[in-house]
Amino acid sequence: QVQLVESGGGLVQAGGSLRLSCAASGRTFSRYAMAWFRQGPGKEREFVAVISGGVGITSYADTVKGRFTISRDNAKNTVYLQMNTLKPEDTAVYYCATAPFAVGRSRPQSYDYWGQGTRVTVSS
Repeated sequence: QVQLVESGGGLVQAGGSLRLSCAASGRTFSRYAMAWFRQGPGKEREFVAVISGGVGITSYADTVKGRFTISRDNAKNTVYLQMNTLKPEDTAVYYCATAPFAVGRSRPQSYDYWGQGTRVTVSS
């Protein structure tokens, strides 16, 4: 059974930083794409970042490019999202997800397992 557990959310002032973690189990972690999505108040779930299986190619939503960095530690079966220069519009519940393939994709329908989410609140 694949399980994903996020941590690291919280309350931060605009301009601050947070690092989210997602610990994975139940799958050969390094082979598969891992992604972060978020869902803000009254909004649909949206893509944030993805890292592919294998060589670890990354891709980002335009709204976070240059501010957020996704990375993975295969030895720890953990994927991270370093978030810098946070803005109030980054406020959301952040979810990590894993896909049954290596290529990174931005559509949530491509992912088969999800974590429970961790809340990030950015105050102005």
